[in-house]
Amino acid sequence: MNILITGGSSGLGAAIVQKLAVEGANKVWFTFASSSGNASALASAFPNAEALHCDFTDASSVAALCARIPEMDLDVLINNANGKVHKEHFYKTDPEVFLKSFEHNIMPAIRITQQALVGFRKKRSGRIINVISSYVVNKPPTGLSIYVANKNYLLSMSNSWASEYAKFNIASNCVSPSFMLTGLTADTDERVIAQMEQEHPYHHLLTVGEAADTVAFLVTATPQINGTNLIINAGSDIK
Repeated sequence: MNILITGGSSGLGAAIVQKLAVEGANKVWFTFASSSGNASALASAFPNAEALHCDFTDASSVAALCARIPEMDLDVLINNANGKVHKEHFYKTDPEVFLKSFEHNIMPAIRITQQALVGFRKKRSGRIINVISSYVVNKPPTGLSIYVANKNYLLSMSNSWASEYAKFNIASNCVSPSFMLTGLTADTDERVIAQMEQEHPYHHLLTVGEAADTVAFLVTATPQINGTNLIINAGSDIK
């Protein structure tokens, strides 16, 4: 399978690359913005993986990636990239920050998905997998209104893609992991992490490997699984 993963050089993205590239029959492209060292190491470890620089804050960089997508003959697109998370109380946040975050996180995913869909429609086959967050169903943390809103927007778009393109044998699904120890959460207080582990049903936090397993499942799943959002939160949303 030909697979494109955005934001694949670190954290969950890197775990997804490793999970899918270990299958030699797959050709895996993954994007990176600043983690060039990690990207090079991944590409060196897997001869069927190729790192592509793409800065989501630069429209021309996103356009250059989109221009390459037709030659990839993609079977799967995994929208995983997410820029720096803005943490601030809603009432303190400048409205321009909301606009910039949408421009730098959501619009690139929309443009890339539109380009991938051109090929999927011609092939009458394709898989779109969007990495969201369990915060879309659980209580949103204080100070992450922009992040949670963006994830909800992508969830809504995924449902529209699932509805519009099912007739082309194209499935669009989401994976919503709970808190994981990655670069995005590196500034979390150790005491907070310890408390989360203590309160967790299994007494250990979700790992990027566990989340990557779920993404890999959707890569090869029947298109009958379409328009779903797989929540990975140990059942904490059960009422």
